[in-house]
Amino acid sequence: MQADRIPPLRIGLNAAIVAVTNRTPSILTVPATPGDGPADGLPFGPFDPVRHRTFEASLRGSVESQTALNLGYVEQLYTFGDRGRQMDFDEARDGSPHLVSVGYLALTRADAENPEALHATGARWRDWYELFPWEDWREGRPSMLDASILPRLKPWAEQPAERPQNPSRKARIRLAFGLGDFPWDEERVLDRYELLYEAGLLAEAVADQRVKSTGLASALGRAMRFDHRRIAATAVQRLRAKIKYRPVIFELMPPEFTLTELQTTVEAISGRHLHKQNFRRLVEGAELVEPTGASSSATGGRPAALYRFRAKILEERPAPGLRLGGRG
Repeated sequence: MQADRIPPLRIGLNAAIVAVTNRTPSILTVPATPGDGPADGLPFGPFDPVRHRTFEASLRGSVESQTALNLGYVEQLYTFGDRGRQMDFDEARDGSPHLVSVGYLALTRADAENPEALHATGARWRDWYELFPWEDWREGRPSMLDASILPRLKPWAEQPAERPQNPSRKARIRLAFGLGDFPWDEERVLDRYELLYEAGLLAEAVADQRVKSTGLASALGRAMRFDHRRIAATAVQRLRAKIKYRPVIFELMPPEFTLTELQTTVEAISGRHLHKQNFRRLVEGAELVEPTGASSSATGGRPAALYRFRAKILEERPAPGLRLGGRG
């Protein structure tokens, strides 16, 4: 491509901001702007190198202006820059800038923020299982897998692949959805989302004109504008993996908590039920928490001991986390 035909680039910053409240893992969404359609999206803003020295500083500024949140833990996820992506700045057309989005995962505590200020911005916490209902195994295998998803993926897998040199569709489905000898792996969130998108089963595939219709009686989860649900899937996948080797789960916890509260938060993120005694042995063996000496009667039953994160673990181990093991 000749240099004078290379389109200009614009850099955007998306934030998948996660909190857990009452066993509900949530992602913060902002309402659509005029012309963007009805779907919500992730907080987004352009990188402004004049005002901000780094991407992260620009992201924090954009999020604060859009949602009134002051972000704590932030990490970069991935750069999304495929040609033909839907654009948040201007509708893509010849000569217009090509958008490259840098996605971020941010963790916060919903109870630590100002809910009135957040509500005034129009931002809302969305249960992330509204976006990805097939990912919630806490009450057992989601019925939609066998009722809607797998029956529609099977005929799609029989069709010729767009790139024959890549792994077959059948192999990708078996691995992503835990079929045959493969167990369900809660970390393959993005793999599953991308398969559903490629198969034309998500509303985003219709919006991107990959298919005319999903052909489903009801939508597979709440759609988001542009590729924001894909960015959210990347964030969920990263967090599910990261809690196993870094103590990031405590970024979502209050300073003091019961072991039951810790367990329900881990279950909310991982999307799986954990045996109570096994979980407590895991926490004790990992030495991630220490008792405060106080107790809580918030549940109205027998007082439960309160714990706090043992920060000294960061000095003792290179990879402290909760290694949950395989699904039983």
